[in-house]
Amino acid sequence: MASGCPVDHSSSQSSQPDSCPVDHKSSSTWSHFLSNGPSSKAPLSSERETSSIPRPADGNWVYPSEAQFFAAMARKNHNPQAADMKTIVPIHNAVNERAWVEVMKWEAGRGGEACGGVKLVNFQGKPNERSLRARWKMLLGYSAPFDRHDWVVDRCGIRTRYIIDFYTGHSQGAPSNNLSFFLDVRPALDNWEGVKMRAENFLGRWFGKLSSDTASSAKSSQSSER
Repeated sequence: MASGCPVDHSSSQSSQPDSCPVDHKSSSTWSHFLSNGPSSKAPLSSERETSSIPRPADGNWVYPSEAQFFAAMARKNHNPQAADMKTIVPIHNAVNERAWVEVMKWEAGRGGEACGGVKLVNFQGKPNERSLRARWKMLLGYSAPFDRHDWVVDRCGIRTRYIIDFYTGHSQGAPSNNLSFFLDVRPALDNWEGVKMRAENFLGRWFGKLSSDTASSAKSSQSSER
């Protein structure tokens, strides 16, 4: 998701469902997906796709069209190619959708459905600010994330900030141009709700592994007795 959808909505009212769930401060990381060929004049669609991500008001966030995406990147002097928009825009939208799926995994079973569901309230791109986990992974030899976003969601009046680190690579055994994405999504540890969610997740995974190991040991013992 790079630095998000690089569409300038500063002149739009925040209540209008005409923006996407990403920060618009920069779009430099999207330039990695641009080809190096000569400028092309392929036709650009003005159609916009509605996301599955609810807004605080009615409706869902709306992604930019190919024409909007191209114009925004051109304003930022990234030398976009019109033909690339048919690849970049779907990637942008799909990665946003994946991020929301990961957020909803954390939110599952926490009662958000009682008030109409969890909603994305605001968001901020932080491409130059490494999270503590990202820095730790880099010390262990992992590649740096190509972007970071912070999303704030509302669950029946309880607001939780999520940190999203975006990683890209190449699928094993696939052609070198076949990109894969990994999203590291988790609640921030800046309030009690985030701490509680992270602790519950850790304990659930630990006890789940312990139960699985115990069951496997019991099964092995029964097999040996036979």
